[in-house]
Amino acid sequence: MSLAERRSELEVKVDGLLEPTIEELTTMVAIRSVSSQEPDGVVANAAHIADLARRAGAADATVVTEGDGLPAVIAHWPAPEGRPTVLLYSHGDVQPTGDLSEWHTEPFVATRKGDRLYGRGTADDKGGVAAHLAAIRAFDGKPPVGVTLFIEGEEEIGSPSMASIIEKHADELAADVIVIADSVNWDQGEPSLTTTLRGVADCTVEVRTLDHPLHSGQFGGIVPDALTTLCRLLATLHDEDGEVAVEGLKAFPGPDLEYPEDRLRTETALLDGVEWVGKGSFVERMWTKPSVSVLAIDATPVARAINILPAAARAKVGLRVAPGDDAAQALSALVHHLKTHADFGAHVTVTPGETGAPGIVKAGRHTGEVVDEAFRLAWGHKPVEMGTGGAIPLVTDLQNAFPDATVLVTAVTDPDSRMHGIDESLHLGDFRRAILTEALLLAGLAE
Repeated sequence: MSLAERRSELEVKVDGLLEPTIEELTTMVAIRSVSSQEPDGVVANAAHIADLARRAGAADATVVTEGDGLPAVIAHWPAPEGRPTVLLYSHGDVQPTGDLSEWHTEPFVATRKGDRLYGRGTADDKGGVAAHLAAIRAFDGKPPVGVTLFIEGEEEIGSPSMASIIEKHADELAADVIVIADSVNWDQGEPSLTTTLRGVADCTVEVRTLDHPLHSGQFGGIVPDALTTLCRLLATLHDEDGEVAVEGLKAFPGPDLEYPEDRLRTETALLDGVEWVGKGSFVERMWTKPSVSVLAIDATPVARAINILPAAARAKVGLRVAPGDDAAQALSALVHHLKTHADFGAHVTVTPGETGAPGIVKAGRHTGEVVDEAFRLAWGHKPVEMGTGGAIPLVTDLQNAFPDATVLVTAVTDPDSRMHGIDESLHLGDFRRAILTEALLLAGLAE
């Protein structure tokens, strides 16, 4: 039976599963699995996902950890004789909520409004977890190929122990095709395959100019205060055009793909009169060039300000590493810049944070026609090949561990999903299409 002939049968299955899957996703959203703040929630979520896998017909489902890392789930549906094995990856941890007063719904209560489901993790990436399980259930828990479900719990903190987990459990994770449902689609209703990803790194920089705070009237004008000095240091990270000014960071040409400016302004909610930063095409600036951002500053809050010169101030600086660069070397370049560009002889301490590797996804072998057909039948057209500025460190880890596997980086999200942001949401129509695509892909690979 051709894949086109299988479509009607699978579409009926997926449609029947959609509401129960949304309920399942709603339950997952309620588990506060914020890896940077609530590790107990990550542990509880992993146990819950393992139970869902067993109820979806898995022959086994195990929660694994390595060292002090957070847990991952590995579950198996063994391959029928002569059939390939597909690894389905997503992550179950989520970002913190940010300012709760800015949310229009409760972050950990999945709330449907129109054609979208709002809540932390609906899009990134519990939606991916739910889509994988639904695609397996479309075959009544007996997929026509081998399936390994791999759900990690520390993606949002850079996957520090995942390389060790992959190495230790390589035999259990080995696959012919790897589907990573953790990127973003080109647009609502338009699917994508992600081919490049930036890496991630961060550090904390502290500037000290005084042994203790001083009276600003008595000594202002002669003594440099730490906060002003920190601001001057942070300003050296970019030139007058907003280009990153850190020496030693690599950048690469972007794809020949136009990102419409009016769409970008809508997606970013850039205020009237605010200009873009950097040079080059939009896709280069977002996908294939490094970026540096000041993520936070520790200093006296305005409400508690008094007339003193601060003795110390610090900031957290985030770096997005271009595809093809080395995250550790890029972080070293950032640290060196911060240590060598402070004014007034200020004392600077830089504490490196975590790194996550950038990724270049190799072209798939032997599966291209099946992939294109699965997307065409589910969405009406082939996927757009694109990059993303976000990081999925596990892409590189999996490619290094399984160099002969075909890797597909897919998505359940769209540019309006506000991943990591306020009012994160999932478009339910695209969610349905993502599930159908994956079910069609499993059916097509069986042939």
